[in-house]
Amino acid sequence: MTFRLMSFPLTASCRLFVRSVLRMTSPEVVQRLEQRAMQADEAINILKTQIQMLKQHAVTAEEQRLKKENDQLRLQVDDLKAKLTLAEIQNGVQQVYLPVRTAATEAPAAQTADPAPKAAEAKPGQKQAQKGGKGDKAAGKSEKKGEKKGGEKKKGGPPQEEKPVDVSRLDMRIGRILSVKKHPDADTLYVEEIDVGEAAPRTVVSGLVKHVSMEEMEDRIVIAMCNLKPAKMRGITSQAMVMCASSPEKVELLDPPAGSQPGDRIAFEGYPGEPDTVLQPKKKVWESVQPDLQVTSDKVATYKGVPFTVAGKGVCTSKTMTNVGIK
Repeated sequence: MTFRLMSFPLTASCRLFVRSVLRMTSPEVVQRLEQRAMQADEAINILKTQIQMLKQHAVTAEEQRLKKENDQLRLQVDDLKAKLTLAEIQNGVQQVYLPVRTAATEAPAAQTADPAPKAAEAKPGQKQAQKGGKGDKAAGKSEKKGEKKGGEKKKGGPPQEEKPVDVSRLDMRIGRILSVKKHPDADTLYVEEIDVGEAAPRTVVSGLVKHVSMEEMEDRIVIAMCNLKPAKMRGITSQAMVMCASSPEKVELLDPPAGSQPGDRIAFEGYPGEPDTVLQPKKKVWESVQPDLQVTSDKVATYKGVPFTVAGKGVCTSKTMTNVGIK
């Protein structure tokens, strides 16, 4: 059997094509082609993996860049908010601050929600007369306690009502640090002499060595709590406390408004009461008020949303910290 194509003359390119087809029919050629195909597939897979890694790296770098930009913008916005707040207060615009909800501020409410403890049950064999006698005595004691809580008796006059437990009980003033040095017996404590507008400066011991440099403390205008009961700290009596914005990671001094002078009082709108001469530790006034001292998202120092204010000069702020407590 013959092919009709054989009757036509073949060109040189056709002859080469026919020869290559004939050579490809050998098993060795087929095996080589298969090996090359596998190598090509492997190379393609490697390229795909590298391309995917490059894409992931590019996405991560872009996310980091955007996060950094967002942090910078947030700081700028907070700074502008603080400046706007100060400008409005100076122009007589009344500010209304919402309290910052934290675990510390919600704790007292949670505690008050707990049910009262059950009274101890009487023993089965107890006599009824004894029950009545003890009940009368308990009632008499509770009445006396109620009288003591309701007011303190004065000689020759009716009992006075106990003052409300709020920020008006705290004596916070502007102070200037005149000198600062390390405590001789404690590596983490400073000893400062602070002018708070009195005849003589007060000695104050502060645990700020790890958070604030000595250079930052020198000649610094600060807010001082002046009616805590004086206490010895490693042999040196501390007569006040420097107020700071505080978190577990960072502590920084609060900044009074420009123009503040030693002795200026910190006031709170809506809390006009006079501060105690000395806060009695047993009454725990400071422990009750402190959880409501907060720095807002605008960096303004507040008590239940009301700013720390120096009359005619502005509000107290934190330099960088927001939504943290004040101690």
